[in-house]
Amino acid sequence: MYSQSPIDIFEGIFVVTYKSWLRNLNTEKENASNFPSSLYIFQPLSVSLPLCSFSNIFFRVGTTSLIIIFSTPINKRYILEFHFGAQTKLVQHSSYMALRRCLPQYSTTSSYLSKIWGFRMHGTKAAASVVEEHVSGAEREDEEYADVDWDNLGFSLVRTDFMFATKSCRDGNFEQGYLSRYGNIELNPAAGILNYGQGLIEGMKAYRGEDGRVLLFRPELNAMRMKIGAERMCMHSPSVHQFIEGVKQTVLANRRWVPPPGKGSLYLRPLLFGSGASLGVAAASEYTFLVFGSPVQNYFKEGTAALNLYVEEVIPRAYLGGTGGVKAISNYGPVLEVMRRAKSRGFSDVLYLDADTGKNIEEVSAANIFLVKGNTIVTPATSGTILGGITRKSIIEIALDLGYKVEERSVPVEELKEAEEVFCTGTAAGVASVGSITFKNTRTEYKVGDGIVTQQLRSILVGIQTGSIQDTKDWVLQIA
Repeated sequence: MYSQSPIDIFEGIFVVTYKSWLRNLNTEKENASNFPSSLYIFQPLSVSLPLCSFSNIFFRVGTTSLIIIFSTPINKRYILEFHFGAQTKLVQHSSYMALRRCLPQYSTTSSYLSKIWGFRMHGTKAAASVVEEHVSGAEREDEEYADVDWDNLGFSLVRTDFMFATKSCRDGNFEQGYLSRYGNIELNPAAGILNYGQGLIEGMKAYRGEDGRVLLFRPELNAMRMKIGAERMCMHSPSVHQFIEGVKQTVLANRRWVPPPGKGSLYLRPLLFGSGASLGVAAASEYTFLVFGSPVQNYFKEGTAALNLYVEEVIPRAYLGGTGGVKAISNYGPVLEVMRRAKSRGFSDVLYLDADTGKNIEEVSAANIFLVKGNTIVTPATSGTILGGITRKSIIEIALDLGYKVEERSVPVEELKEAEEVFCTGTAAGVASVGSITFKNTRTEYKVGDGIVTQQLRSILVGIQTGSIQDTKDWVLQIA
């Protein structure tokens, strides 16, 4: 069967003589334009490339030849030509420009493909315009950086070049996956994510070091957290290896969007959602794993300035037995109104209390919280209603290495008055100092600035993430 995914990357061309193709395939001419799958194209012709490498395929049978345009992972670029009576010729090219060079010089890519071959495509765009787009897009690949005002990024969506996607098979395993141009996706209106909220998100960052290396921070923990969340949400999930490979491909394909050293990071959003249709309340029959990215700087509009938090007394973030301990998509919608009200009053974000007693602090809308009391660092325990943050885990390990005592326990809201420092942690937020917390109209202020515990922990963490401090814990994965 043809791939149902949009065909958005064209990195090579197959040309095979019509007679040779029929001879190897043992197919009658009248059936030639309706071959059942790519299997019969690649295997009988002894192409030494794995079938799963080709995610998107379309073709046109001419009177004397067959041409197929196919997509492969972004770092594998091929032109493969078949000629009657000759051996297969496989050449790996270093640039998309190979696609243009193999076409006639007297004609544009689009006019050649549309007028000479009259392609029919199983996807969402016209073949000619897509090929033209990707060839011209490849001409920008050699740019070290995208055309972005890196000094004024903020934390908003910036459209990058590519995204990665893969779907689960009937047995629950995931296909190899493919890269496509960043853009809209198609979903069945009965998809599990749309009807029953069956979805998970992750948050990661790719950093560019002063030496030019591109680094990921503890990606295996994000992969494992997604798998734990998938079990809770009754979903199939990609393996840790598949997760990391999808993230790596996304970063490499969008490398020019990784900000210069000290100017931010490429924020990565892995998504896992039920894409299979179901009318009744049931787990989806198919799941999609998707990764996209956007260059960002500071999550909070205050930038590096201290945050001012508001304690919400009425609406909790999560309930015991619910999904607060996993990164479910459905966790975030219910807090939007609370956040809107708090920000309209000038607060940076909301600190939530536990739903059971309403007496213990839990976490901020998208970050964990820490209190510093002398040589002791206190943070609420992740007991099922609090997300186990990866930045949180890393800060705890760094603090222990530095000789601090770390307590993970229930933290009464009144204890906020005893803290000398307060800070929030998260992939998006980083390590953000808190300048004040308001509870029952009482404002408590905290130490901020250089020379404090928060700054010490932040400096070490950022140093490891960006490669300026030696990674003795094997936390960083270099991908470029």
